[in-house]
Amino acid sequence: MFKVLATVAAFGAIFSGSALAADPIVIKFSHVVADDTPKGQGALLFKKLVEEKFPGKVKVEVYSNSSLYGDGKEMEALLLNNVQMLAPSLAKFDKYTPKIQLFDLPFLFDDIEAVQRFEKSDAGKSLLNSMKDKGIIGLGYWNNDLKQLSANKKLVLPKDARGLKFRVQNSEVLDAQFKQLNAVPRKMAFGEMYQGLQTGVVNGAENPYSNIYSQKINEVQKYITESNHGLLSYMVIVNSKFWDGLPDDVRKGLMEVMDVVSDDVNKKSHEFNLADKQRILDAKTTEIITLTPEQRKEWRDAMRPVWKKFEDKIGADLIKAAEESNKK
Repeated sequence: MFKVLATVAAFGAIFSGSALAADPIVIKFSHVVADDTPKGQGALLFKKLVEEKFPGKVKVEVYSNSSLYGDGKEMEALLLNNVQMLAPSLAKFDKYTPKIQLFDLPFLFDDIEAVQRFEKSDAGKSLLNSMKDKGIIGLGYWNNDLKQLSANKKLVLPKDARGLKFRVQNSEVLDAQFKQLNAVPRKMAFGEMYQGLQTGVVNGAENPYSNIYSQKINEVQKYITESNHGLLSYMVIVNSKFWDGLPDDVRKGLMEVMDVVSDDVNKKSHEFNLADKQRILDAKTTEIITLTPEQRKEWRDAMRPVWKKFEDKIGADLIKAAEESNKK
């Protein structure tokens, strides 16, 4: 009798083990923007290519538009492994490593090509692993182009921003950026921005064209200044324990897919933003103001004290490396 029971138990254990082995690895990928943005498209492409590469072995669940976790909760969820992958704005990482505040410095990069040169440099790549001791590993950068200023008054010179209330992400650098202009920064979740602008809780914001259009910001802002003053970029991150616990072949394959998707996102995002800029122009809801080189230099000169303020935290060497990327 005991032999029979032992045999049944052993068979059950084998069967259970086989069933567990057959269960796919699930990667919950949560983000806060719409599917029809560069980040949204990147997440969907990542899902497609991963599931093609590992059919039945790896499943990627994409949760867009804050449908799983919003701005304020997603990092906590990742650290608890309730979600395995995120693509937060680089502005979200200052409390995990101050070096990444580099990307928030206003008017640091001349154009998106300079950004991409820096991200592919040794200095840029080193930042991906700068938070491993906090339980976070960076897999790549997904750019959503450069940011533009929007407001209900014309912003042509730095003095024009004085006294306005701007929605900002939770970033010390972005807070300092608007204070340097004698404006008032107001921290506000991405999903609350439209209502905040509509009701006058804030008067202005900073976003790339794709976010302005997808969130209908142009419907509640009379003017957009094409300032190209800052970067809205995301770092695709994973929970380090989850990542390190994956089989070697899966981890290698996911990284190969991530490299392909990152190149695709960064190649298409500028075109994506230019198309949304045209849609905004076609809607005729908002006037887009183009700065002259002299006006842009005046903004940059006005913002340089912000660079100096954060130099010790970020590192003068990193800021210099970023400036070097402006040379073609």
